[in-house]
Amino acid sequence: MAKMTLLVIDSFGIGAMDDCVDYQPSDCTANTYKHIRDVKKDDLQIPFMYQSGLGALVDNQVPPPNAYGRSKLAHHGADTYLGHQEIAGSCPKKSHKRLMKDIHLTMKVALENAGYRVTYPIADCPILLVNDAAVVADNLESAYGNIINVTADFKKMPFSEVKKLGRVVRENVDTTRVIAFGGPYTSIEHILSCVEEKHKGQWGVNTPKAKVYGEGYNVYHMGYGVEIDQQFPMIAAHHGLKVHRLGKTADVLHGEGPSDPIVNTTDLLHTVSHVYEQEEADAAFLINVQETDLAGHAEDVNWYCQLLNETDKWLSDSFLPLMADDDLLIVMADHGNDPTIGHTNHTREYVPILILGKKVKQANIGLRDTMADVGATFCDFFQLPSTAEGKSFLSEIIDR
Repeated sequence: MAKMTLLVIDSFGIGAMDDCVDYQPSDCTANTYKHIRDVKKDDLQIPFMYQSGLGALVDNQVPPPNAYGRSKLAHHGADTYLGHQEIAGSCPKKSHKRLMKDIHLTMKVALENAGYRVTYPIADCPILLVNDAAVVADNLESAYGNIINVTADFKKMPFSEVKKLGRVVRENVDTTRVIAFGGPYTSIEHILSCVEEKHKGQWGVNTPKAKVYGEGYNVYHMGYGVEIDQQFPMIAAHHGLKVHRLGKTADVLHGEGPSDPIVNTTDLLHTVSHVYEQEEADAAFLINVQETDLAGHAEDVNWYCQLLNETDKWLSDSFLPLMADDDLLIVMADHGNDPTIGHTNHTREYVPILILGKKVKQANIGLRDTMADVGATFCDFFQLPSTAEGKSFLSEIIDR
């Protein structure tokens, strides 16, 4: 019996990538970890991660007894969904920025050709109302033009139908993502009342105000050019390996098996410990600590620091003692979100990779060209067919 665990500390970057000037020049000074440390000083207490490779990566400290390295982001930009697709073994295609004001006419025709009834519910506004139940509009929470949202009233369109609608939208736009979601405790009338123009020409639903989140909320993310069936979670599912998706991975990674999109970090870590201890078969655990990213978006250094401290203490005191001789743990990030940079968006940063386990040898796996190497390593560990992209580093970290 063996277990392999991925813990993604969402947005915990360790310095701007060399190509950041091509994406967001203002982010070339970003360093999520160092800048939190600069502000919080001794209040930041993460000795376990520091001694497991962060110190070597950031401060040229003596290499740890375990394996460690860092990775570039192969996907364009810095995105949680795309980052996780890459980590799982499939690098998304280069997308384009689109706003509904530019694509609403062709999207309306495509939806009508697919059998939907489509109207313009607000005069001189480019959003679409589909079957009087769902709104197709710009996403107002991500970077300008990156995402198209499908926001639905589940009382009028069940989630299974919302996903079908989302797939049609996905087939007809080349943005980074299409997100189909909704809830049963809002109404299409209230959703429409929350439509606003955030930037000139960017029209969408203010989703927190629209009350779609909360009990009964469901979401389906669709990336551009993502090969889902050649990612580790789906490869595992096709070969009968149980994969637990806990935290935001339940939302952003496609798969089968147990999943729970827990947001609260304390609850998430407690659940992981419990489920891990109870699991008696070979299994993978894919975990995302989402609140660190939320703290980055909120530009809240204090909250971010507290979450890092909590996660570090849990790793050393609670999780590591649960690991059996053959178990493997990878701790990493998916991008940056420097809360000191002066804006609320993700930052394009290198990410740390810390690898631990009783059979892990001292090794520096270097700078990886893509985070897909992690998904490839998961497949290698469980002796499954390889992912679409990525190169396993398993032979570099353990002796077979």
